[in-house]
Amino acid sequence: MRRRGSLLKSFADAGTGVFHALRTQRNARIHAVATVLVIGLSTALKISAIEWCVILLAIGLVWAAELLNTAIEAVVDLVSPDEHELARIAKDTSSGGVLMAAIVSVAVGVIVFGPRLWDVLE
Repeated sequence: MRRRGSLLKSFADAGTGVFHALRTQRNARIHAVATVLVIGLSTALKISAIEWCVILLAIGLVWAAELLNTAIEAVVDLVSPDEHELARIAKDTSSGGVLMAAIVSVAVGVIVFGPRLWDVLE
């Protein structure tokens, strides 16, 4: 494999991948909106540094899973343009990974934000 060039180009290529996902994947746009809302809520509720770390890890987990899922789907479509059981399994399994990351992230949100929001509603 040939070298890709500078570190800066590598970061630019990675950014291109993120923007591709945002342009082409509905769920990436949903994750983007959720990310903005969660960061806003975290700021408004003045969560602790440890809570910020947990929230940011959860956000990062979901984004990493979504981007990997997008990459897996693209590769599967490239190598198997026709319907195939193994292609379906690969796509379903990778999207299942995103689902698991999202479920864990919601649980983290309930644990971090739940008590604070409950106090506000009382």
